[in-house]
Amino acid sequence: MDVATRCAGIPCIARVTHYHRQRALGPSADSDWDAAGYDEITFDLCDQRGRPAPWLERKLSERDTDRIQNEISEAMQ
Repeated sequence: MDVATRCAGIPCIARVTHYHRQRALGPSADSDWDAAGYDEITFDLCDQRGRPAPWLERKLSERDTDRIQNEISEAMQ
């Protein structure tokens, strides 16, 4: 799945390589992560034409990563 986004203000595409949603299992779950639920997301950045853009990935900040993961999570729902 591809999601249109921005990295360091530059328009790009986040190509999802792995997505897993663990739904909240409640207080009887084996771990606090399972109890609350979580998403596992990995992605590669591509230019607007869909070509891999390692130069753009080097510009990726933690703030950009969090925002892009939220955008992907919303798109997957």
